[in-house]
Amino acid sequence: MADGGRPPEGDWLGTPYLRFERHGPLARCVVDRPEARNAMTPAMYFGVRYASNHVDADVDLAGLLLTGTGDVFIPGGDMGGASPDAWGLPPLGMEITPFDALRQAIKPIVSAVNGICQGGGLMIAMLSDVAVVSDRATFRVPELFRGIADTHYGHILARQIGPARARDLMFTGRTLSAEEAVEWGLVARVVPHEELLDAATEVLVACCRTAPGARTDIKRELDAYYGLYDRIGMRESLGATEAVEGWRAFKERRPPAWIHPDLRPEGRL
Repeated sequence: MADGGRPPEGDWLGTPYLRFERHGPLARCVVDRPEARNAMTPAMYFGVRYASNHVDADVDLAGLLLTGTGDVFIPGGDMGGASPDAWGLPPLGMEITPFDALRQAIKPIVSAVNGICQGGGLMIAMLSDVAVVSDRATFRVPELFRGIADTHYGHILARQIGPARARDLMFTGRTLSAEEAVEWGLVARVVPHEELLDAATEVLVACCRTAPGARTDIKRELDAYYGLYDRIGMRESLGATEAVEGWRAFKERRPPAWIHPDLRPEGRL
């Protein structure tokens, strides 16, 4: 069976678009799908989840660094619906995404955000133990322009930056710069682009030097702070009429039909 259709095993993350690298006691998961601007397939999302669990189970590894390639970190799911790396996973849903795994990870996880970060990519950055971002990085929450009532996003984002700023990001789709994202508390720190990997690695090493039992207790408190979200509403939204229209509008490069004719922009949102 070709690598494009083989489930995760060992350091193979289940997709050719993710690389699992070992740098001494530190692991690195690199999102590398430049032909699709790092858009995530179900297998890619699951691969990030597997990478976190894989590091937790490996006595030779102390922590995990997540990063992307080129000028994109992670832009969210592949709205084109392409899954050239499929190996039997169901369509993208919360049971495939890595978000819960990041919240519960035993060993430290640091995101090195190298560029465009939105959708599921921003969720990954927020739920990492620390997110270190390039001064070239940008941040956006486009879910409502796709017709998706992402209750998980609304819940976590409000806990992260407060309801007023969460509404601003989700209802306007505005793009934040790296400096604004740090100022808002969306992510932890910003560094010059050429220093990103070194700086993020230093942060990961520092996290790995903390006491694991005590760190786990703190993570449990942080996880409780994030709390639960409307899982039923999230699941229902993914197959609802508005989500279907949002997907079609994206594919056809047009504004969704729910926008008043006098307010429709050129092209897709």
